[in-house]
Amino acid sequence: MHTNLFHIVLLSIFLTFGASSIYSQDIKKTKGIVVKQQNKVTDTIKDSSIVSTDTIKKENDSIKKDSIKPKKAFLDGKVKYKALGYTKLDNKQKLTTLYDEAELYYQDVELKSGIIIMDYEKNEVYAGRIKDSAGKYTQYPNFKQGTNVIEPDSIRFNFKTKKALIWNSKTDQGEFNVKAAITKKENDSVYFLKGARFTTSTNKENPEYYFRTSKVKFIPGKKVITGLTNLVIADVPTPIALPFAFFPMNKETSVSGLILPSYNDSNTRGFSLQNGGYYFALSDHYDLTVLGDYYTNGSYGMRFESSYAKRYKFRGNVNVRFENLINSERGYPDYSKQNIYNIQWSHSRDTKANPNSSFSASVNLGSSKYFRQSINQSNIGSSLNNTLSSSVSYSKTFNIIPQARLSLSATHSQNTQTESINMTLPTLQFSLDRMYPFVGKDGVKKGFFKNINLQYNLNGRNYITTTDSLFFKPEMFRDAQIGFQHSIPLSTNFKIFKYFSASTSVNYEEIWYTKTIRKAYDENQSAVVNTTVNGFDAYRTYNFSASLGTTIYGTFNFGENKKIQAIRHVMRPSVSYAYTPSFEKYYDTYASDASGNMDNKYTRFEGGIFGAPGLTNSNTMGISISNTFEAKVTDKDSTKTEPKKVMLLNNLNLSTSYNLDADGVTALAWSPVRVSTGAQFFENKLNANFAATLDPYAIDNSGQRINTFNIENGGSLFRMTSANITLNYALSSKDGDDDKKDKNTDQTTRNGGREDDLFGTATDLTDNRKSMFDGSEEEGEDTISEFFRSKIPWDMTFAYSFTYGNNNRENKITGNSVMISANTDLTPKWKVGVSTGYDFVQKGVTYTQLRFERDLSSWRMSLNWMPFGNNANWNFFIGIKSGILSDIKWEKRNFNNR
Repeated sequence: MHTNLFHIVLLSIFLTFGASSIYSQDIKKTKGIVVKQQNKVTDTIKDSSIVSTDTIKKENDSIKKDSIKPKKAFLDGKVKYKALGYTKLDNKQKLTTLYDEAELYYQDVELKSGIIIMDYEKNEVYAGRIKDSAGKYTQYPNFKQGTNVIEPDSIRFNFKTKKALIWNSKTDQGEFNVKAAITKKENDSVYFLKGARFTTSTNKENPEYYFRTSKVKFIPGKKVITGLTNLVIADVPTPIALPFAFFPMNKETSVSGLILPSYNDSNTRGFSLQNGGYYFALSDHYDLTVLGDYYTNGSYGMRFESSYAKRYKFRGNVNVRFENLINSERGYPDYSKQNIYNIQWSHSRDTKANPNSSFSASVNLGSSKYFRQSINQSNIGSSLNNTLSSSVSYSKTFNIIPQARLSLSATHSQNTQTESINMTLPTLQFSLDRMYPFVGKDGVKKGFFKNINLQYNLNGRNYITTTDSLFFKPEMFRDAQIGFQHSIPLSTNFKIFKYFSASTSVNYEEIWYTKTIRKAYDENQSAVVNTTVNGFDAYRTYNFSASLGTTIYGTFNFGENKKIQAIRHVMRPSVSYAYTPSFEKYYDTYASDASGNMDNKYTRFEGGIFGAPGLTNSNTMGISISNTFEAKVTDKDSTKTEPKKVMLLNNLNLSTSYNLDADGVTALAWSPVRVSTGAQFFENKLNANFAATLDPYAIDNSGQRINTFNIENGGSLFRMTSANITLNYALSSKDGDDDKKDKNTDQTTRNGGREDDLFGTATDLTDNRKSMFDGSEEEGEDTISEFFRSKIPWDMTFAYSFTYGNNNRENKITGNSVMISANTDLTPKWKVGVSTGYDFVQKGVTYTQLRFERDLSSWRMSLNWMPFGNNANWNFFIGIKSGILSDIKWEKRNFNNR
């Protein structure tokens, strides 16, 4: 009787679930309708208790069909479930209970919990915790639907309506961790939360801060809308509250929104709101940020920043900055007003887009005073930079024979001290690859004739010289110079006596200009006047050069048992010769005074962008020797069988030249000797470079070189006219860490700052979320670990520069300074850094910056302080690290000169 009752119950459940339920638990023991598995002890079910499916089919066939249609099953898919403890089926109350590590899967719903109860009459499922042997709650529910995961204390879910009630839910939504006392799931896209708190802290149970609110409307992956919201820090409510709040949470694309400004004050401009604006998420490929500043004295600034990218095509960014700066008040003697601006554009093209063409841009132009006076830049490296440069170029390769290359570029060079600007708009370059007219079909290039090759190069420029005040005004283009340079070099190289490498070349050039000059004496002005002559004109030149060089190796062996086993010397001497004839035919004469004597010569091509033809012969011979010294030393590691190579002197170079046409009056025969070398010490951590200029000739009382050797004038063989030494040393507490990380951002070096932090780290006041921490720090308590007890992490950069000048017997040290930068971790959460230096010539401390930063887990606090100098200032910041809550911050800064 029990067996028949079991089959009837099983059959009814099978029909109710539409034959879609899958039982993962083996039937171990039958008693009533309870199905259990205890301690994994199984009972064997007798063959007599098993009813085959054929018997069931026959019984069904014997039953007449009812005229009333059966009720449609409520489930639209298969239900899979299992439990480690037991599975209990209650057909009377329409319940299925899963206990201990219970799991249920239905469509896109995954539910894991200590206990799961499924009510197939109400179409609902319940899940909750269970207690372990110690009476502690374990196996909290884990509810997953699609990409949304919720970890509550208990949950009630309706399969049909998709609605749910969730108690003490915990879920991750983007950067947010959300916890709510009661959550009501209205449908797949809307949740209502009561007694909720949300935070970006990784500590879900005990966050260091959170936002508490009573009512929340939550749309997963899109937005959170709250009622009255209060900021709580360390479980202590703060006075910071909002009547309502809105948080975008789009996971796929950025969302447009307001950027809240920060409040500050200035000694010279009054109170201000800075860096407020709007972020436009225009598309998946580009965006736009608009920021502005306003000061109570009338100063204001605007910035437009846009980034764009297309995969496998290109990427780049554009920054346009404008500031209207007013100092003091109108009527005061220190009142001033000026406009400054800066334009930056960076663009790079993916090589996969088109391997035969490329387009790139690196633009940094604007007011010469921008980086010194901007109210939103604090970067001494940029403010001390004397040059701004830009380049926009396009190039294309034509796969013909010979291969041809074409490029168009626009360049810009700006001296921020003199405020002079040089531009080319544009530069055209075209070239044909090398051609070997005497190479046979075998393609072998060997010997004098077979190595003869020629090229063709074209260089065209539209050259503009202007100043800041005339930039992009009509006057800027009025004096533009246009020229074209054609060159055809013919060269070859060959061996002489097997050990000598020789090369010769002949170069032909043709220069085209659209403007020339005419010099004449003007009686009205009583001076020589240059008159511009518009029209095409050209000149042609040629020259010859040859060189001969070899390589000599020498090794001094001291024995394998010695610490220094051998020293290897590599010497590369070379002799070169260059001849350029006189092109006097391109020279005319003019009168320098009213006498009418035409005894002064000039060429109408003077001042051209590609120079002018020479009036006299150039007949010089150059001599240079390059030396390298390398040692083989016994390695400290006894397991190594090979000696260790150590570079002693790298490229000890000596070079000079001799003028074969020197007459001893207008030109001296020998040019000064230039000596330079470099060496690395302490496992390549210390780089040392030395250079000096040695003049063999003496000078007269006016400081002019005379045709008398210095040794014949009572001096030494050479007279040192200049010398400089530079030392750079970088070391760290991490042994073997040769690659020191750049502390500055790409924007810093782009603005002209240094890659290292000898001039301090840059501070972009529009984004204070830049950190000294690299993101590898773990969240946790601020404790000093064993690592910090034994060895505190640190790094240091040292630079020394020494310059000596004696060009006119001044015998003077013109430069002598040292710069040091050091950073250390006092604790895993505290970083301290300093950059400073001393100038021994000016007798004063150079630029100094003190840096302090505290990692507050979800928050960050920093202080940058420059205590003295023209750029003395300090900047304090504390705020949430997360980008979604970057407006939750407080910052205070003071610039004495701004």
